[in-house]
Amino acid sequence: MGEEELHEGDEVTWSSHGKTVHGEVVEEITEDTEAAGRTVRASQDDPQYRVRSDKTGKDAVHRPSALGDDS
Repeated sequence: MGEEELHEGDEVTWSSHGKTVHGEVVEEITEDTEAAGRTVRASQDDPQYRVRSDKTGKDAVHRPSALGDDS
C-alpha cells in the first residue's frame, strides 16, 4: 500500500512479532499525540495511522509504508 492515502475503515495488514496481522484503519494521525500506549510523532506531511487488529481488538500505530492492502 505504501504511500497511498488511507481512510478510516480501510482493511489493511501489518507485521507484528513476525506474524501478519489483519485489521482496519481507525484514524489518521497528523500531529504529535499519545495513541496505542505510546507517543506518536506525526504531521500533515508525515502521517501515521491508528489501526485495530481484527483478532485481538488492540490498537497499533504505523506509518503508511508499514501497512499493506487487505482487500
